[in-house]
Amino acid sequence: MPDGFETRVTWPFECLRCLRVWEEDFVVRHLADDHGNETQVWLSSGVTVQPPWSGSCCPGCGAYHVTSFPSGHLARHPELLPGPGPEPEPEPEPCLEPLPEPGRVPAERTPLPGRLLVAIGVPVALFVGYELYTNLVAAAHPHH
Repeated sequence: MPDGFETRVTWPFECLRCLRVWEEDFVVRHLADDHGNETQVWLSSGVTVQPPWSGSCCPGCGAYHVTSFPSGHLARHPELLPGPGPEPEPEPEPCLEPLPEPGRVPAERTPLPGRLLVAIGVPVALFVGYELYTNLVAAAHPHH
């Protein structure tokens, strides 16, 4: 039967990408088995998690470039904690252009088949023109 006790710890973090500062609360279960082997189990909101020093993720931007402070650091430096910021502005309404009438193509845009013909036709016309020119020059000046 494992023997042990629990402690509650608060870890302060800072994201090195977006500079967000936050704290996370953990419960650490210190366990020892019948052979004297000791281990720690870290819990966050009742769920087993990795220790905070092994790959914490920023809740703001999702980056893994996170550093931590000594326990109690933010309590001694409350200026580092984000204050109540401005209320988020509502998302602007999307500006939708009116749809063209059915069967009518907007004047400012060439329809796809026309653009496709230009994209393929111009290089083909240049190639055929070059071949015709070289054949005419070769017919006019036969090699002796």
